[in-house]
Amino acid sequence: MGAHAKHKHLLKDIDVKRWYDNLARGSIITAEERLRRLGRFGQTTGLDPKGIVEKKRASHDGFDDFILDYVAKSLDKGEKPAQVRNNLITIRSWLGHFGLRIDKKIKLPAIDFVDEVVPTKEELAQILRHCDPRSRVIASLMAFCGLRPESIGNYLGTDGLRIGDLPELKAKSDRVEFDTMPTKVMVRRTLSKARHQYFTFLPEEGCQYLKEYLEARMRKGEKLDSETPIIGHVREGSRLAFLRTTKMGWEVKLAVKAAGFTWRPYVLRSYCDTAFDIAESKGFISHPWRQFFMGHKGDIEARYSTNKSRLPPSMTEEMRAAYKKCEPLLQTTKADVEERKIKEAFKEQLLLVAGFKAEEIEKMDLGEMTNENLQEVVRQRLLGAMVNNGNHQRVIPVGEVESYVSKGWEFVATLPNDRAVLRLP
Repeated sequence: MGAHAKHKHLLKDIDVKRWYDNLARGSIITAEERLRRLGRFGQTTGLDPKGIVEKKRASHDGFDDFILDYVAKSLDKGEKPAQVRNNLITIRSWLGHFGLRIDKKIKLPAIDFVDEVVPTKEELAQILRHCDPRSRVIASLMAFCGLRPESIGNYLGTDGLRIGDLPELKAKSDRVEFDTMPTKVMVRRTLSKARHQYFTFLPEEGCQYLKEYLEARMRKGEKLDSETPIIGHVREGSRLAFLRTTKMGWEVKLAVKAAGFTWRPYVLRSYCDTAFDIAESKGFISHPWRQFFMGHKGDIEARYSTNKSRLPPSMTEEMRAAYKKCEPLLQTTKADVEERKIKEAFKEQLLLVAGFKAEEIEKMDLGEMTNENLQEVVRQRLLGAMVNNGNHQRVIPVGEVESYVSKGWEFVATLPNDRAVLRLP
């Protein structure tokens, strides 16, 4: 059921239906919102849609004064200027359907989202910590890719971002992998507000959130293919495959509120745009590429469309490299990611020195392996090697290495807890 459910009776009027359908061909969200506002205007003023038209036709100036009074009363009641402005846009649109207009200029206070500053990196991290796995992916796609919520799942829940729209994502039998990161995210024409296809990128942090979310779904028995929604329903028997725009916004709003902020979910897209703005000022990214990643039409969009939504691979990789330069301005866990990589690389090298083969190490979860686990695994492997090699290897305190080397032993590696591995040549 659409969001116009409370006012759907208005669509019984053939003129309202024509106006609504005409708006919906451009944007179903716009059509739904304006139908709601038209209905609420009628509840507030006592004028139904046809009554608005009749009152305007009966007295041009009288109707304009009526609207001026309506604006004044709305502001006096504490309605925000943005709300009043949107109500006026709806009335103007409805009158325009009949070739009528409000002639008098109506002034409104400055429209300013005073409480809605763009989050800092630390504030975004706080919001992400208050998300569940699904809303964390939604927030990541908005904050890191600059996607609009309706590009992730449309208003009616009939279309949205699919596995196939991330061509470098590979869903295997029990895990998700990415061919390269940052990974490409395609936005099809049907999901683009400007009705053009474009692409952006998702950085490593966002890929990790997406991987965890999709693998959790796989463990529950879900089979993923190219048509699978990135953000789907968890409710059994839902008739909608994709999570609707309004539901996604609500889930992110709950996380924002839990983190102690009052911002709209859309502020996460502003976070991405601001990061690109800073990146452009530093020369990390060009203005046309920044526009393209945010889904705006421009020079790159024209070239992309002319080439049937394809760019030369070399240019795509240049754009990926430019986006990668922006990652430190976008990601909240970059330092943690780098530190984790360093630790895992050290563990891998230590295991290789201890005699483990690469295929054995691939099966280990190095990120979850504690130092104690690592020491025990290495100790057991080295003890086994010593036995197999006729006791030609030894694990000794680091302080005794010099003494053993002078006797002909060869240094192999340093182990945790100030131990060292030696062997006889």
